[in-house]
Amino acid sequence: MSADLSRPLSPPIVIAHRGASGERPEHTLAAYDLAIHEGADVIEPDLVPTKDGHLVARHENEISGTTDVAAHPEFADRRTTKTIDGQTETGWFTEDFTLAELKTLRARERLPQLRTTDYDGQYPIPTLEEIIALAKQRSRETGRTISIYPETKHPTYFASIGLGTDAPLVAALDKAGWKTADAPVFIQSFEVNNLKHLKTMTGIRLIQLVAGEQGPADKAAPSYAAMMTPDGLKQVATYAWGIGPDKAMLWNGDAPTPLVADAHRAGLRVHPWTFRAENYFVRPAFRRGADPKAHGDVRGEIAAALHQGIDGFFTDFPQIGVETRNAVVRAR
Repeated sequence: MSADLSRPLSPPIVIAHRGASGERPEHTLAAYDLAIHEGADVIEPDLVPTKDGHLVARHENEISGTTDVAAHPEFADRRTTKTIDGQTETGWFTEDFTLAELKTLRARERLPQLRTTDYDGQYPIPTLEEIIALAKQRSRETGRTISIYPETKHPTYFASIGLGTDAPLVAALDKAGWKTADAPVFIQSFEVNNLKHLKTMTGIRLIQLVAGEQGPADKAAPSYAAMMTPDGLKQVATYAWGIGPDKAMLWNGDAPTPLVADAHRAGLRVHPWTFRAENYFVRPAFRRGADPKAHGDVRGEIAAALHQGIDGFFTDFPQIGVETRNAVVRAR
């Protein structure tokens, strides 16, 4: 591997995955604000639409695991079963609620078996506009540029029910003055065709998310693995600025795969996900003890990825990520 390909194409950024989601309920203004306080360069909202066309931050449109919706008797009749991207799910879905109705709900910890529930019931669901306003406000106050990294969730599904996410996302970013590649924004998606569509609508940097052997829900490629070959990466580079691979794709056992170098050769940045501190999530070599809730050596895991030359990474624990990134950069 040549030296230039094993170094980042851009200074590595720390992306707060759903905010400081290891410490506060994910996708809340409190989680995003804590991430900024801890030094994150970027905050990441996953976006889903409401019935009346607003974009809000939730990991999924099914919200029984991340809100107290089940405790609201007035919404009991909204519980339903849907098939989304081939998966059948039962619960409550954002597209069946107006924004005003969703604002009556409160967030709760998605992983209560691993993380504190002390902050359950305190925070409402934020809109994209509220997240943009927070990033701009904190940028002014801190003197740092706080970027946002929105993900369009299930874009083909939402377009099929008349609630497409591309147009309202671009409209909100345009209103914020963010239209070009130098804007403090990255747009990400596991699908392909909506990224190609977004490329015709905005100059903002686009990131192709990939995960293992499965393929995109819009059937635009046979598998993500095929997209991550040298030839596949050249095709991705025709519409995307970077890739967001599952961190497992960086390794074959304890040996690095060629993915980072191959992506850099195609001119693509690499932002793997997600570095979480708990033993349950870290790679086996970095676990410490048998308690799945206890923190393993996530610093070592992040450092190992940084030494491959990644251009940034998603983490639920931004302070750990920032400290580790800074230590590795200083040592280079």
